[in-house]
Amino acid sequence: MNHSPRPCWLLLAPLISLLLLFAVPVQAAPSLTPPPVMLEGIPTGVALEGIEQTSDLHVEYRQSALDIQFTGDSASVTITPGSEPGPLSLVDGNGRILATTTIDAVPAWLSLLPAMAAISLALLFRQVILALFAGLLLGGWVLHGMSAGALVNAFGDSVNVHVLTAASDSDHMSIVLFCLLIGGMVGIISRNGGTRGIAERIARLIRGRRQAQNSTALLGLAIFFDDYANALIVGNTMRHITDRLNISRAKLAYLVDSTAAPVSAIMLVTTWIGFQVGLISEAMSEIDGWNESAYSVFVNAIPYNAYPLLALAFVFLVAWSGRDFGPMLKAERRALSEPASRSTISNRESIVEEADIPTKEGIPTRAFNAIVPMIVLVTITLGGIYYTGLSALGGGEHDLRDIFGEGDSFSSMMWGSLAACVVAVVLTQAQRLMSMTETAHYWFEGVKSMLLPITILMMAWALANVNEALHTSDFLVSALGDSLAPQWLPAVIFALAGFTAFATGSSWGVMGIMMPLVVPLAWAVLSHHGLAGTAEGMPLLYASVAGVLAGAVWGDHCSPLAETTLLAAMASGCDLIDHVRTQLPYALLVGAVALAFGSLAVGYGISWWLGLIGGVICLMAVLFTVGQRATAGFQPKESPEPSSTPHT
Repeated sequence: MNHSPRPCWLLLAPLISLLLLFAVPVQAAPSLTPPPVMLEGIPTGVALEGIEQTSDLHVEYRQSALDIQFTGDSASVTITPGSEPGPLSLVDGNGRILATTTIDAVPAWLSLLPAMAAISLALLFRQVILALFAGLLLGGWVLHGMSAGALVNAFGDSVNVHVLTAASDSDHMSIVLFCLLIGGMVGIISRNGGTRGIAERIARLIRGRRQAQNSTALLGLAIFFDDYANALIVGNTMRHITDRLNISRAKLAYLVDSTAAPVSAIMLVTTWIGFQVGLISEAMSEIDGWNESAYSVFVNAIPYNAYPLLALAFVFLVAWSGRDFGPMLKAERRALSEPASRSTISNRESIVEEADIPTKEGIPTRAFNAIVPMIVLVTITLGGIYYTGLSALGGGEHDLRDIFGEGDSFSSMMWGSLAACVVAVVLTQAQRLMSMTETAHYWFEGVKSMLLPITILMMAWALANVNEALHTSDFLVSALGDSLAPQWLPAVIFALAGFTAFATGSSWGVMGIMMPLVVPLAWAVLSHHGLAGTAEGMPLLYASVAGVLAGAVWGDHCSPLAETTLLAAMASGCDLIDHVRTQLPYALLVGAVALAFGSLAVGYGISWWLGLIGGVICLMAVLFTVGQRATAGFQPKESPEPSSTPHT
């Protein structure tokens, strides 16, 4: 039988069909993706995938139909979980269930467990790393469902997930590199006699404890552009002078910490400005009838920022009067009577590894070997912020405050610290103070002294990620933010922001979470009482904005989990828990006075300037009533000249 050959295209037909099958896009099946943890009674978003905005769909939960919110290409629905597990279903217009999941929420108070456990254990046992690890373990246990097997998963996730996530953040790594480079620079200028030289120059002008403390506070005001740079520069510069005068390192850490974030939070040109103004702008975008610029709102809120203003005033009151109370008084008296104990570093765990970097014998101690790298650090950092801010704005004529607000502070600090290291090396080699091998060795010695603080910093960031996953801030805002009278708005917002920052250890995190929630809430409360936009209501609105900013700084000052608290202790050579214990009574006092004479006073119609004056008078009264001079009854002993200069 004669068979004619088949056409070639028929042989390729199966292959072509297969290719066409894979070429046709397949629509993903609709799905509901709730977050890992949902809290009882706390509104939470659930992501929806595989649906289009034109679809006739809705979500059903507990016999209620919920509308779907579309934002760009993403879709979500907000639900408030109950105490009992229940189904959440995606339903089309014909009543067909396209996707379903079970919502099983945990008690809301569990979101506080990791942070409060870490804080309590750190204060109780003075073991910061173990306390942070315990907080991570508890948080992971809650995230994994609190079963016996969940503890094993939480143990693995503590480093593999949470710490790794913190280390993967580019901003976090910028801070790490900045700290390492600063440590390396200080290692070089400690060895080449630069820090000893600058300390000797300042020591010729400073004749007593009061002058040294005032000079530290003034230097803190001068380095206003960034709180991290402020803490590291001021602490390392003044440590040798305060050691020589037997001022405790706890006192130095307090002076450094209380002139870092408070200054950066209220000055008009700092690395905080862009972040704060951006948050205010975002919060205002959801309010109709309020047309003021975000920057104008920030400036108008500064006088109501009672805590930073009163914290700075109290620093100078303490330094000028020479009076202290509580644990700080004991630390000062211990430093006077036992100069060897002035560092207050715990034998069990210290924040700063006291690397022995003595000045090299037989070389001149020239102050400019430290001053020039520090000037380069500040100049390049400020110049970098200006350059990146101008680039972000697209060039042209802009206000200096807007430029600094848009600047990239993290990159600028890295540029500045790297340039400072290079200058320190060049100066050392040009004067033949050390060989290149010795210079590299002591640069690395300085870097090594930063490893323990950076480890703690990483774990603190990891715990902050756990708090975010557990919606800790959402719970606090929901629990304390409702049913407010207009007069109580600033006070409640200030207290809520302060407690949240204390529990989470992040002032910027609290600002970022609370500002978009608080400003519309304040406007709604004022509108309900007919005060929105009026001369009587606007001070309450500005004070509410300031309450978020000031409360975040207050809680940050009190928390052992906060970055600035850690950096201030690190730069001052003080044990972290000693710093927290000695500073806490001062921060609580100023916070209580700011609450009474700032937030509450404004709420009841008292002018902000009268409130601040009353607050300063109250702080003076308390200080002169309960405070005592550490030198009373003591003959200060001149401690032996230290063999090493300041180092991190």
